[in-house]
Amino acid sequence: MEPSRHGPFRMAAGRIGPLAVLPVFFDLRGRRCVLAGGSEAAAWKAELLAAAGAAVTVFASNPSDAMEALIQGGSASGTVRMMRRPWSPEDLADASLVVADLPDDGEARVFWQAARAAGVPVNVVDKPAFCDFRFGAIVNRSPVVIGLSTGGAAPVLAQALRQRVEALLPKGIGAWASSAMSFRARLKALLPDAGARRRFWTWFAETAFTSTAAPSHAELAEKACGLGCAAEGRQSGSVVLVGAGPGDPELLTMKALRALQGADVVLFDHLVATEILAVARREARRLLIDKSGGRGTCRQDEINALVRRFVGQGRRVVCLKAGDLAISGRAGEEIENLRRHGITVEIVPGVAAASGAAPRHSASLAYRDPLPASCRRV
Repeated sequence: MEPSRHGPFRMAAGRIGPLAVLPVFFDLRGRRCVLAGGSEAAAWKAELLAAAGAAVTVFASNPSDAMEALIQGGSASGTVRMMRRPWSPEDLADASLVVADLPDDGEARVFWQAARAAGVPVNVVDKPAFCDFRFGAIVNRSPVVIGLSTGGAAPVLAQALRQRVEALLPKGIGAWASSAMSFRARLKALLPDAGARRRFWTWFAETAFTSTAAPSHAELAEKACGLGCAAEGRQSGSVVLVGAGPGDPELLTMKALRALQGADVVLFDHLVATEILAVARREARRLLIDKSGGRGTCRQDEINALVRRFVGQGRRVVCLKAGDLAISGRAGEEIENLRRHGITVEIVPGVAAASGAAPRHSASLAYRDPLPASCRRV
């Protein structure tokens, strides 16, 4: 049966929720940027722009000690030069970005209007009303760069998030990314098949979080050739049954998260929370399998046939089951059917609904003494 939005298999809608801001990354290497103001805050913004490779021109009549030190010390990537005078609208022409630290609201408005007239994105420090973009908290593992924003609502929270992400990332992740960048063209020659290249990058991403030293090109080529040889003569995909837990994406296991982010197709029913689907790979095809009354029905043999067809096309299929797979009878039927057709199934257990709900009520599922009143209400 061909999936259709009118039949029992329906594409999921609304894969991206509302965004407070759009996260974008500017390539500023060799680009001209203008900064008005000579304060310590302005010096930090100038250093940030220069670190991204920009050619920064600072306009300030009385630069701070921090700005003077930056001018003297220079930048390891871009350049910073000083013009010891106030800025003028003509200075903004041909700039890629302009930034200002101007305490007076009137002058800030004039600067913002001049930047708008020049068609240049503008940021006035600590004045959201005069900003086209904001500087978020940054995790720097170049070429891996992660920007974190709270939409200007809570900068301190953004910094706390940055610290959490810093702790999660391996120290050598930047070296792995550099290796991937330089190896990409060679990999395309070694593995012409797109599916084989995707399997390589899946292996690469998983290994980057478990190994410290980045591999050499020879090691990467050996792995790529191994994947290519294994894929010759077959276009077999894979199936992963994932326990989605009680609906909270924070209760997903790391293995479940990796499976979702590597999926080509995600099959799910109405019991799976939208927040869980949101963490799947953006390009993955999401198919809603309705089993509830009034939504249309689909038989188990139709689901089995659909999964086998996707596997035959070389797709990586994730079947999401709410709660824990150990107590899902339908999961057992699917596993038996797939194995009967020679398809290997990977099983990723999830948190059972009871285990996920108990902590919310400060309750224990194995309380030995008589339950207190607060737990009995659960």
